[in-house]
Amino acid sequence: VGTVSAVAAVVENSSASSVPEFDPKGQRFSQETFSGRFARMLLACDPRLLIYSEADVRRCEDLVRNYESLPPSMDRSLWEAKRIYESAIHPDTGDVIPRPFRMSGYVPFNGPICVAMVASQSTLPILLWSWANQSQNALMNYYNRNAASPMTNETLYKSYAAAVGSGLAVAFGLATFVQRRYPVAQAKALLRWVAFPSAVVASSLNCYTVRSPEIKAGIPLLDEHGEDVLQGETSQVAARRGVNATTFSRALLQAPVYFLPPALLMAGPVKRFLMQNPAMTVPVTTYFLLVSFGVGLPATVAIFPQMSEIRADDVEAKFQHLRDPQTNQPYEVFSYNKGL
Repeated sequence: VGTVSAVAAVVENSSASSVPEFDPKGQRFSQETFSGRFARMLLACDPRLLIYSEADVRRCEDLVRNYESLPPSMDRSLWEAKRIYESAIHPDTGDVIPRPFRMSGYVPFNGPICVAMVASQSTLPILLWSWANQSQNALMNYYNRNAASPMTNETLYKSYAAAVGSGLAVAFGLATFVQRRYPVAQAKALLRWVAFPSAVVASSLNCYTVRSPEIKAGIPLLDEHGEDVLQGETSQVAARRGVNATTFSRALLQAPVYFLPPALLMAGPVKRFLMQNPAMTVPVTTYFLLVSFGVGLPATVAIFPQMSEIRADDVEAKFQHLRDPQTNQPYEVFSYNKGL
């Protein structure tokens, strides 16, 4: 957690002298490039953001709202205030997101669960930690969805049950197959690898299941100023693109968590150190896993922009002939919030 926080602090401080003019609807880093999106998401995943109280968050929100009365020298402070309140407040509902389900809470709360999953070598612990992981993921997906379209409690409960159930089914199925197919000693060694494919499939199913009601309800399309182009109407096409993109990034998230730590552990200096100090194997492995998790999350989320674009020709007919009221020209591109 300290390492991820330190990396975020380095990124923030290294760009302190070149912050752009503050724009409450804009971003500090360019969202046209992967590096800009990665920097933004890395700062959003900064665990230090968890220390701010709701009162602190609301003060930052007020500061941003009154930015026009502040001098240009406050630009960096305003970007930081925006980062703090956006880390805790849902952009659609205005509600405070519980700490375990914020992007900044992913490493401290979900990281230990991933460590336990990787360390599990029998069916019962695999199922237990898979349930904990998929439950945390389901709530993470729920609290970071596009909430412009309402979701009933019944739909939420059904989505949670389907998401967690599918995750446990994958984990149990793979664990059972390995135990029946291989001798006891070999099966015990192979079970530690069950976590990766089960996590990839389960996390993808989890994300898609929890957020699939968005596809049915649709999400609003926005103009370049972030305003709804057709009040009361939503696009299922844009919703499907947003959910599919998020589902894909959730699947990719598992790769750095499961493959980067073993590669680092086999590096010459690390391998020699662990051979000389075998008692440090578990702490060093855990450290590498959590750091990979903390850096891998913003990297995979940054693959797609949160505010994505879709051509007017690709959406429903009701949106295709709308005109910009300021220019009276037909819209060529709309934007939408794909969620995180």
